[in-house]
Amino acid sequence: MTGPPVGEPLVLGEGLSRAFGGRAAVAGVDLRVDPGERVGLVGPNGAGKSTLLRILATLLRPDSGSLSLMGQDAADRPNRVRPHLSHLGHDPSVYLDLTAWQNLELFGRLYGLSDLHERVPDALSRVGLLPRAHDPVRTFSRGMTQRLGIARFTLHGPRLLLMDEPYTGLDARGAALLDAVLGDLPEGAGAVLVTHELHRVTEQVDRILVMHAGRVVWQAPTAGLSVPELVGRYGEVTA
Repeated sequence: MTGPPVGEPLVLGEGLSRAFGGRAAVAGVDLRVDPGERVGLVGPNGAGKSTLLRILATLLRPDSGSLSLMGQDAADRPNRVRPHLSHLGHDPSVYLDLTAWQNLELFGRLYGLSDLHERVPDALSRVGLLPRAHDPVRTFSRGMTQRLGIARFTLHGPRLLLMDEPYTGLDARGAALLDAVLGDLPEGAGAVLVTHELHRVTEQVDRILVMHAGRVVWQAPTAGLSVPELVGRYGEVTA
């Protein structure tokens, strides 16, 4: 896969809005994510975090506003950006009746990867599932299935990693693996993490955005920001 130019912002959204049944879920959000940057989205339930992430993943179209992903208009050319991004939620999005190997092989083919004989065993080995490569996923524990989701999420080397509460259901090994993914992004890649776990924001991202009622109400770099300071400001802006 030939990637987009590395000098462009990975995400450049202006005035992004999306409503459901007349209620604004996202209301005029501006967002920029540069290569190498990790951004955390936090806020109470119903703040619009997941809706915004689904817009970034091209799973939803905004009602208004503009969105450029890796230098491409995401509304006009979604198929040009989708090969270079990946989305991971608390549901690992794998097929239970397929084996771990078959799952990764299927997703790899969808991404047009030609070196799956190398990528698949490497990915399974990284998440500790190579010994169970040919077992149906329905025989896995919840934590093992989540780890397979991490392997699926990173298989094609995405430039933009979008994560919606990805730590939910992870065992200790899986959480450490996801920490490593965020802590060692490939050159030119970036990430957006939605989480309720405020301590992960101060540890794993470079900049935090707090959403409330569909809007970004506060943002700041996380360098030097302690968890108590973050909790206090979070309480102020979401009250």
